[in-house]
Amino acid sequence: MTTKIIELGPHQLALEEPMYFRVRLEGDRVADLDVMPGQVHRGMEHLVMRRNLYQNITLLERLCSLCSNSHPNTFCAAVEEVAGIVIPPRAEYLRAVADEIKRIASHLFCCAVQANAIGEIPLFRRVMEIREIMQRAKEAIYGNRMDLAANVIGGVRYDLTPEAVAYLYQAMEDMKKPLDELYLQFANNPALMARMVWVGVLPREAAVECAVVGPVARACGIDYDVRKKSPYGAYDRLDFEVATQTAGDVRARNLVRLAEARQSVSLIEQCLAQLPAGPLCADTLPEIPAGEAIAKSEAPRGELMYYLRTDGSDFPVRLKWRVPSYMNWDALKVMLKGEPVANIPLIVNSIDPCIACTDR
Repeated sequence: MTTKIIELGPHQLALEEPMYFRVRLEGDRVADLDVMPGQVHRGMEHLVMRRNLYQNITLLERLCSLCSNSHPNTFCAAVEEVAGIVIPPRAEYLRAVADEIKRIASHLFCCAVQANAIGEIPLFRRVMEIREIMQRAKEAIYGNRMDLAANVIGGVRYDLTPEAVAYLYQAMEDMKKPLDELYLQFANNPALMARMVWVGVLPREAAVECAVVGPVARACGIDYDVRKKSPYGAYDRLDFEVATQTAGDVRARNLVRLAEARQSVSLIEQCLAQLPAGPLCADTLPEIPAGEAIAKSEAPRGELMYYLRTDGSDFPVRLKWRVPSYMNWDALKVMLKGEPVANIPLIVNSIDPCIACTDR
């Protein structure tokens, strides 16, 4: 059998992110894969050392567009842990609202890209049309369609008026039926099933070995969600089930995301119903002492971890983050082995890679 090497890089329009692969083929099937990082390296871990803790909130929100709220949220939690700051209950709920709005938008974008990779253009348009409800909600509440600028150390910088609460309730109601319809479409449409079922399979044992997280892990039957296992903010007061599948294929990963988007609608409604009165931020912010802390959250792509070390000044001594795609992209070697070249974009996009915050 003929063996050859091909390279896939940022010039391939079928790839959602600027990933660069060196693929070894046997015939027209993938035999091995190397992920070559470095395409969008911006030196972010160096840049944060040159800015104070407050400036870094703005910088970190620009690590990634789809999970932009998770980065400053988790960073603020690490600073609050070091300084012993307790954020007000209202701020905890408002942080959860911002996170879940971003989760819905992120999951729907990934599912839309999947439909496009399959060639189902009408479905791609429909998913993006439904996602636009969330985009308009972000613009109405936060003034921006992508970066929300919702978080500050000690709380949040925005509030929900009674009119805004009523608007969000209606937006959530508008999402319910379309999300249910999308789930049924991805679960039962024969054209989609032909391209997704038993494609890019990641067995549970390999998922554990690769330490994958987020929807990629939960699609393999791994019941792990930071919001459940290590509740933070208001999540210990909210009711939801961890969405899982067992097949570990492309279809399962999409179904997990759509189920989680539907759960996020419920979580936002619970936050609005339980939203307590009170301040948005801690009354006073103490000086940040010397210390270190680890904070983690469930970003749309999975577990996001931040490590912070301080020396008593306003500048971090060390700030490092571990993003979900760092583990998930290693599992591509398992998912792609034996697959035809034509399935590479579909399988790669099914892990929803974020190279901007991984290749830092």
